[in-house]
Amino acid sequence: MTKLQLSLAIGEYDRTRPLLDGSVQIDGVNPVTMTLSPEEIFFRAFRHEEFDICELSLSSFAVRTATGDCPYVGIPAFVSRAFRHTSIYVRKDRIKVPADLKGRRIGLAEYQLTANVWARALLADEHGVAPSDPIWVRGGLEEPGRPEKISLTLPASIRLEAAPAGASLSDLLSGGDIDAIISPRAPSSHIRGDAHIGWLFDDPVAAATEHFRRTRVFPIMHLVGVRRSLTESHPWLPAAVLKAFAEAKALAFARLADTAAPKVMLPFVAEQLLSARALLGDDYWSYGLAANEQALHYFLRHHQQQGLSRRRMAPQELFHSSTHETVKI
Repeated sequence: MTKLQLSLAIGEYDRTRPLLDGSVQIDGVNPVTMTLSPEEIFFRAFRHEEFDICELSLSSFAVRTATGDCPYVGIPAFVSRAFRHTSIYVRKDRIKVPADLKGRRIGLAEYQLTANVWARALLADEHGVAPSDPIWVRGGLEEPGRPEKISLTLPASIRLEAAPAGASLSDLLSGGDIDAIISPRAPSSHIRGDAHIGWLFDDPVAAATEHFRRTRVFPIMHLVGVRRSLTESHPWLPAAVLKAFAEAKALAFARLADTAAPKVMLPFVAEQLLSARALLGDDYWSYGLAANEQALHYFLRHHQQQGLSRRRMAPQELFHSSTHETVKI
């Protein structure tokens, strides 16, 4: 059988590197691989549908899936996950506790970014800051004029306005024109150590750890998508993609656990791996629907409550039916 020549756009991570270097193959596929930033992949995928197989924002994918016009079918290979207690940056001279964010101006690169959904979820559930409480200021984190990559129709209760022309969110925070930023990337004003700028949570790792112990939710940021038209003509493709991504992740775990020579430039890697597994479980970066239904239910509930989904979706709706279960021997 002649292999399909398909474009594959993903970030370069330890769990995707085996796909990029050829250590792991997608059955029946000869990939044309591109390693790009998440921002570029998502923009090109949702604006122009450029890729056959690619990493996707969970939130953008859910917005399009809820409206029934998503050009991609979901694969439950969650190549990016992160606790987002580290993603809320504030003016420490004004914001002392999370409840102080009510009525304040909070900068966002895009309202629908997955990291922002998770951050708003924890603010709502844990601290009583509803999505309608702040004024959301949308703009580029470091460059003015960043647009939402997909169109949104938000409830009237959500107060969303554009940042002033020519201003970046980082500069607005440093200058005191906004009170906080929620962002998966740290603003340069925080990295520089500008006066009065810091994390909302003084110890975000401790706050995230405590949150996980209560909720058992390790937030999902990105999934994998396959062009819908390809799955219709090649129904075997989604399962083949999930299999390959799972094999690549398993190989990354094996390499990370090899103590002979550290695979990343970080002291005590093996010890940190043991600590992560003690807290989160052996397969803490799990793929597949069954192992992630609780996290997905949590996300989709908040996605609707934040005005991003027109309806409350079930996790099963996000993924191709052939990926709901995988073969076991």
